[in-house]
Amino acid sequence: MRKLFFLLLALPFITTAQNTNADSAWIISNYTKQEVAIPMRDGVKLFTAIYVPKSTTEKHPFLLKRTPYSCQPYGLDKFPEVWHSYQKEYFKEGYIIVLQDVRGRWMSEGQFVDVRPFNSNKKTPTDIDEASDTYDTIDWLIKNISNNNGNVGVFGISYPGFYSTMAALSNHPALKAVSPQAPVTDWFMGDDFHHNGAFMQMDAFEFYVGWGFGAPHPKPTTMAAKGYTPFTNDKYDFYLRSGALTNLTKIAGDSIQFWNDLMNHGTLDAWWKARNARVGCVDVKPAMLVVGGLFDAEDCFGAWNTYKAIEKQSPKTNNKLVMGPWFHGQWAGRGYGNGSYLGNVRFETETALWYQQNMELPFFNYYLKGKGNVDNIAKANIFFTGENKWHQLDTWPPKNVEIQGWALRTNGYLSRAVPLIAPLSRFEQYVSDPAKPVPYTDGIHDNRTREYMTDDQRFASTRPDVLVFKTDTLTADVTVAGPLVADLMVSISGTDADFVVKLIDVFPDNFTYSKTDTYLMNGYQMLVRGEIMRGKFRNSFEKPEPFVPNKPTQVKYTLPDVAHTFKKGHRIMVQVQSSWFPLVDRNPQQFMDIYHAKDADFQKATIKIYCNDSKILLPVVK
Repeated sequence: MRKLFFLLLALPFITTAQNTNADSAWIISNYTKQEVAIPMRDGVKLFTAIYVPKSTTEKHPFLLKRTPYSCQPYGLDKFPEVWHSYQKEYFKEGYIIVLQDVRGRWMSEGQFVDVRPFNSNKKTPTDIDEASDTYDTIDWLIKNISNNNGNVGVFGISYPGFYSTMAALSNHPALKAVSPQAPVTDWFMGDDFHHNGAFMQMDAFEFYVGWGFGAPHPKPTTMAAKGYTPFTNDKYDFYLRSGALTNLTKIAGDSIQFWNDLMNHGTLDAWWKARNARVGCVDVKPAMLVVGGLFDAEDCFGAWNTYKAIEKQSPKTNNKLVMGPWFHGQWAGRGYGNGSYLGNVRFETETALWYQQNMELPFFNYYLKGKGNVDNIAKANIFFTGENKWHQLDTWPPKNVEIQGWALRTNGYLSRAVPLIAPLSRFEQYVSDPAKPVPYTDGIHDNRTREYMTDDQRFASTRPDVLVFKTDTLTADVTVAGPLVADLMVSISGTDADFVVKLIDVFPDNFTYSKTDTYLMNGYQMLVRGEIMRGKFRNSFEKPEPFVPNKPTQVKYTLPDVAHTFKKGHRIMVQVQSSWFPLVDRNPQQFMDIYHAKDADFQKATIKIYCNDSKILLPVVK
């Protein structure tokens, strides 16, 4: 599924439309296509497909998407098929649609660099970055495409979301509106490849090795690189039998540079800091619409934190946020439903359609065409699950939030009560065995699922290496809005361990959506938010530290924001475990460079979680 979805991202205006001839015929009748190699300031030329309206009754704005996934279909006689996608509205509105292969990818010249660092101090024509490539592209378009109105917008999802952020930093005066959507932002702290320093091995390996992203290929090219075929499609079994990361590196070989970069930058060093897209978000000029999914398995971190970085570092920017109950890119349609459900959880409304009609199209129409208004777009437009309603807020997190500590008690109890016993006198414990890691989801899967973000956690509740804490049945709604903080007091028998904390909504025993439910929702344990922390980074991501065996130690970290209402009659649950496999690589449970560990380095560890002194801090709406 992940490989298919990246293919869809690669073809941003192409959908699974059935009547493709009618789609293409409409565009051919109303648009002309140009394919241009636009020169950059250092002489490198970037392949760009430009779809220009034939109508001359008005001047037209540009809508630009820069992508490493290909701007196909290539050929002057090849047109995109969009009629079953909401993005057809941009063609109907008369936008000049521009798609560009970024530097070093597909039909563009130059050297490709993953998440190329932003350079705020360019001194010579050869000092380039993605912001300067965007500036040069916009400048060429304004000067060379006739009948344009001088206004440019940029948008993109995932990796193109990163290029959208970089576009916003270009400072071209014609760039009026930018929408980074699920933007790749910081691949060490969050997003696809690391969470709090823990390596998200499945996404990284499937993307770089399985899909062949970044593998050497003659340039220019219209052909994708060849990927790797695993010896079994049962991914839990594949990664368990593959063993240590060094074995995956042998499969990757020397052909994929960024995989080897991942293996050789295991801490938050200068190399990673330069690739944090937030560092350049200062004095941002265009209007911004940052979009993401509450349940985005790939770039949930990026949307929240790009928005927050702009708010903090560029307070004068016209900056808006939209977060819906979506998986990666679901708000854009992509042939995956209308945003009314994810997995077994229902949201009671067509959230993707609401976004398309009320957020994105009005945003670009207003700032690029002077059409309509943006009165309906609040500062923060957030869908609260559980309650299943949109809230339009003046700030995020909301002002009326109280940080409440919910303590982990003995006998599996979660409570706000004041501790009544001495600290460290009670604990719950489990044995974490790397040979039998806790799966991230139930069942057998051939790829990383997107639905795990709301999956039923009952499969984990029954494992002896997962601790479970839950409240009594709630007598009133509890609404949580903002980032969570896990504050654990732990001891381990080894010198390192991972800690996974999950916030879960336990549905009533008699709960059902309808008589047609295909999954038993009685007592469903909905994952609201889960996150991992690699223990050695508990005090510093730059300078990891070993644990002293069996010494009580604090592990405190922040989970991505949530917007959820635990309804009256439900329960709040917290689960704690030390593996999340094969989503995350296994920790050998000894202090070392995990990227170069051997199979023999992995060992069992006894993990103690001290009750009363361990808690989760919830941002509760008063």
